[in-house]
Amino acid sequence: MRHPPRLSALLAGAALTMASTAFAVVGTASGAAAAPACTVEYSVVGQWSGGYQGAVTITNNSAALNGWSLGFAFPAGQVVSQGWGGKWSQSGASVTVLNESWNAALATGAKVTGGFIASWTGANTAPTAFTLNGTPCNTDGPTPTPTPTPSTTTPTPTPTDPTTPPTTPPPTPASGAPELGVTGNKFTDQNGAVRRLLGVNRSGGEFMCVQGYGFFDGPVDDASVKAIADWKANTVRIPLNEECWLGLDNIKPEYRGANYVNAVKDLVAKVLAHGMTPVVELHWTHGQYTGNSSGCADVHASCQKPMPGAQYTPAFWTSVANTFKNDRRVVFDLFNEPYPDRATSTAAQAWTCWRDGGTCPGIGYEVAGMQDLVDAVRATGAKNLVLVPGVAYSNDLSQWLTYAPTDPADNLAAAWHVYNFNTCSDETCWNNTLAPVAAEVPLLAGEIGENTCGHAFIDRVMKWFDDRDLSYLGWTWNTWNCNSGPALITSYDGTPTAFGIGLRDHLRDLTP
Repeated sequence: MRHPPRLSALLAGAALTMASTAFAVVGTASGAAAAPACTVEYSVVGQWSGGYQGAVTITNNSAALNGWSLGFAFPAGQVVSQGWGGKWSQSGASVTVLNESWNAALATGAKVTGGFIASWTGANTAPTAFTLNGTPCNTDGPTPTPTPTPSTTTPTPTPTDPTTPPTTPPPTPASGAPELGVTGNKFTDQNGAVRRLLGVNRSGGEFMCVQGYGFFDGPVDDASVKAIADWKANTVRIPLNEECWLGLDNIKPEYRGANYVNAVKDLVAKVLAHGMTPVVELHWTHGQYTGNSSGCADVHASCQKPMPGAQYTPAFWTSVANTFKNDRRVVFDLFNEPYPDRATSTAAQAWTCWRDGGTCPGIGYEVAGMQDLVDAVRATGAKNLVLVPGVAYSNDLSQWLTYAPTDPADNLAAAWHVYNFNTCSDETCWNNTLAPVAAEVPLLAGEIGENTCGHAFIDRVMKWFDDRDLSYLGWTWNTWNCNSGPALITSYDGTPTAFGIGLRDHLRDLTP
């Protein structure tokens, strides 16, 4: 989010064992010339005593569908307790997964993924027969190897009556701020429980130091952080400035280097102490850009640049990762709002610049791409969850899956921003561009807001995200005029604006 000028100027816990039994059958039936009408990949992505998390990915090899139903039977008494990516139901051994409204269309060759948590006893044998709208899938397929049984506890009888609750509940969420990982398209904690990130942004760390006024805009004492927790927020995003963190000499000595780092560490510690997840995010960076949609002509980190620079940003993330790598409760958000699409002439150029960096058309400095930043983080040994934004000020994820950086830690998620004045600001766009990404990886709307001083727009955003168990953070926990920048509060004691009332009341409704 651009800022108003200053008024004065998974699965990581020991209790969870990874045990994959994925298979994908693509061969044709004996004597047939065509591929099966559909193929299904079934996998166990995490297993613990008496329970496990699984995933199914359907590929439609026949005519396009507008509405689908997956059917299969568990061979060993497994019972589903919750599911996502579709409407899950079970009768005896038979499981049915119906499409949601947002993923009903399944074109020829298209894939759709769903996940679930289920109980098991004795052996967790994978199902071998699947149907899509009644048509068999994976005919003549190989029989998958049964999942190893890690538990030596006495099996508990599995109920066959579908009205009886599962014998084993889903994993208990970890208390306090969780160590977050990625399991399929969900955030999960160290116990394997599915988590959502819901909360606010705490702006100030990106601009106060470079403007010479301090570390943060307003108080960041314990009382002000507790006020955020009192809204039932579980996440706080903390924007940062790379020149202040690295201690460049254009920043006042009292607000740079170790002084700035310690101030950030202190705020992160307060957020954690109140049981919330801190997301440390790089907002403003070095590099001169005066092209289309330029925020400033300054080479210094005094505004939003279209891409991070190769000169300082990898060093910033190396330092931040080394600072927090021993605490996996801290999440890394690589760059606030890339907009290489405003500088380059084609989408392919923009997305290539976004991922690979280097010399990018229209940008006069050497760019650090998202892959460079992921590599910088992982080279430190940090395994923390990493958020990767899209282009068009993080409002466009249309080619995120195509260009996504690779991560040796397999702990990446997509970040997206939306305001009522953005291009992708309606349900049609969200269905077309966000839903496919959310079906593959976790999705966090790192900034949601509107410049109406009301909350009608974010109400729509929250409903769309709630319907899909996705995550979002309101912009911003600052006492600004809501017309110049969406502000959630009028006081740091948590008194909401009319805009903030919508987010506060909704978060409290979600977490009584």
